[in-house]
Amino acid sequence: MVDPLRSTVRIGLAQLLVEGGEPGRNLDRAGALAEQAAREGCQTVLLPECLDLGWTHPSAMTEAQPIPGPYSDRLRGLARDLGVFVCGGLTERDGDRVYNTAVLLDPHGDLLVKHRKINLLLVEQPFYGVGRSLSVVETSFGLVGVNVCADNYGDSLAIGHALARMGAQLILSPSSWTVDYSIAEAEDPYGEKWIRPYTILARLYDLVVAGTTSVGYIVGGPYEGKKMVGCSLVVNKDGVLARGRYMEFASDLVTVDVAIPPRPEKGTAIGEMLRRKGYRFDG
Repeated sequence: MVDPLRSTVRIGLAQLLVEGGEPGRNLDRAGALAEQAAREGCQTVLLPECLDLGWTHPSAMTEAQPIPGPYSDRLRGLARDLGVFVCGGLTERDGDRVYNTAVLLDPHGDLLVKHRKINLLLVEQPFYGVGRSLSVVETSFGLVGVNVCADNYGDSLAIGHALARMGAQLILSPSSWTVDYSIAEAEDPYGEKWIRPYTILARLYDLVVAGTTSVGYIVGGPYEGKKMVGCSLVVNKDGVLARGRYMEFASDLVTVDVAIPPRPEKGTAIGEMLRRKGYRFDG
């Protein structure tokens, strides 16, 4: 049940160094940052996309594990031992298919949400199957939806709209934002590209969108040589609440206290609210 007296949640954005094909080291780093987040009073830890094997690393084809499985069990143990919610991205094998998947675990280690990425980039389609479902879950601080990285592209905001229609007050999005090796911080590669779609959803529905991204250079796969540069974000209707550093070499933790806004509108009342805000349904 939602606790009506608890209107805020402290989120730890674990901007994690992810090495392709090195699940042990990656999960160790995730654990260290999750422990730091818990020490700093975070109730929720948000980890990057495909934090086990790395996004589009060729090892996905042979080393992906089922969920539940050994890699998700590591995250389950973190959630249970630290008494926090943990949301993170894993490479999931289900039979002969592999998915780019995000999980949300509660402080008991129970699996609340398993979301398979829907808006796959062309370069990742040889590695992962398309997800075919969305869900929102009730937590102690509100209704939470989960998606992955490009599910929040401007041209795929229908996914965020659907989560909002389902009542999400907070959307958690494990991500892995990449740029060419020559791109520098001054060029602000992830300003408008991510702030804008996050802000559209946040302002329309009065909700919070949080994305944590990985850092490090990509080795192996179609994006070899590109770098993951952080810039993790939390946005609400008033703008950017927190932003991770632009970096490519080291893990970092960003903590932020987030007020979870009430979402009283349901069903067709949401459409009426959007019309009052000037949203057009005719394209």
